[in-house]
Amino acid sequence: MPRFPGGRPRRALQRAISRRAAAMSAPVPPPPDGRTPVPARFPVAGPSRPGLPSSSRPGRDDVPYALRVGASWSWRLGIVLVVVGVLVWLLSRISLLVIPLMIAGLLASLLAPVTDALRRRVGNSSAVALTVVGFLVLVGLALSLVGQQFAVGFTGLQAEARAGIEQALAWLSQGPLQLTASQINQYLQEAGDALQNNSGSIVSGALSFGTDAGQFAAGVLLTLFALIFFLADGARIWRFLAGLAPAGARAAVEGAGRRGWGSMASYVRIQMLVAFVDAVGIGVGAAIIGVPLALPLSVLVFLGSFIPIVGALATGSIAVLLALVANGWINALIMLAIVLVVQQVEGHILQPLIMGPAVALHPLAVVLAVAGGTLVAGIPGALFSVPLLAVANTVVRYIANRAWEYDPALASPGPADSRHPTPAQEETVT
Repeated sequence: MPRFPGGRPRRALQRAISRRAAAMSAPVPPPPDGRTPVPARFPVAGPSRPGLPSSSRPGRDDVPYALRVGASWSWRLGIVLVVVGVLVWLLSRISLLVIPLMIAGLLASLLAPVTDALRRRVGNSSAVALTVVGFLVLVGLALSLVGQQFAVGFTGLQAEARAGIEQALAWLSQGPLQLTASQINQYLQEAGDALQNNSGSIVSGALSFGTDAGQFAAGVLLTLFALIFFLADGARIWRFLAGLAPAGARAAVEGAGRRGWGSMASYVRIQMLVAFVDAVGIGVGAAIIGVPLALPLSVLVFLGSFIPIVGALATGSIAVLLALVANGWINALIMLAIVLVVQQVEGHILQPLIMGPAVALHPLAVVLAVAGGTLVAGIPGALFSVPLLAVANTVVRYIANRAWEYDPALASPGPADSRHPTPAQEETVT
């Protein structure tokens, strides 16, 4: 038999392996007391701790999976709510600055197509000037026409209101309450005394109204200046703001902002159409049945309809009240039916078919947004809640789908609309 160098260590290794295999295959000897060991039904998993037996070591599997997921969602959602609450509180402290900027943003998204069409013919500065001046002239003419109609109609409405008050007093004395003239005079005297006793509060309210009027004038001027700059340099301002983001997130921020702006513009234009339909429906109905101040009512409904669903209903109730005072309860019931029909057309035709595809929001989400915005910030909250929700919905969808990776608006920017501004442009913006 041939011998190979190093054969003895190899045979020794083989014998060691054989002995180890035989030891592993041998049956486990029973314990001294004769009991047969039973395998554990639930093996213990998780990190071990020194000094603890294996059966009492806590691990990740000791906490149910649903509880772990719920806890993870809870602390993350709590942080988000805290941040949102702090942000809302900070914005409420500078509402005089925030609200005009938001109104200017809505107006700029509405007037931007007009400015773009004029820019191709007369240049940027002239296009912005013509757009802003034309918008102010249109608003001034509308307010002047409404003021004239209101002055003429209110003069004739005074006699009707006086007759309505006399009818109400007659109902109090001859109706189910059976109040005597002395009791009515006593109640009127108590109301006058209460008004006189609270004269200090009324004066302070008037002074605060004067302060609010000054803030309103300052807000109008700030809105006008912001509108001019948004129309003139809106794209460059946004590129500068997007450039403040980290380089890896710059494309996502810029693309999400562009899509969010487009969603807000779609909302404003569609809401203009919805408000026009509401104003025409309620105004024409009021004019047909002889309700006074039909034209001012139409303008009021048009403005109120920018608060979705709730605004037109609130302003329509004023039309019902005018019909009741001027023409009686039968005319008021007819006016109420007209308002409800217009609301049904808006809720079942305009909102699902036009507004829904434009901003991708369910009508229930719109109602909840309006209610929540009203509770948080009053009328400004009701006005801006839906466009902000539409913008947030578009931005989240854009980022979640990583749409900036195949966005054609970011792929090949033109020379006049480059993604990264030059240093001179940045100095101009800052």
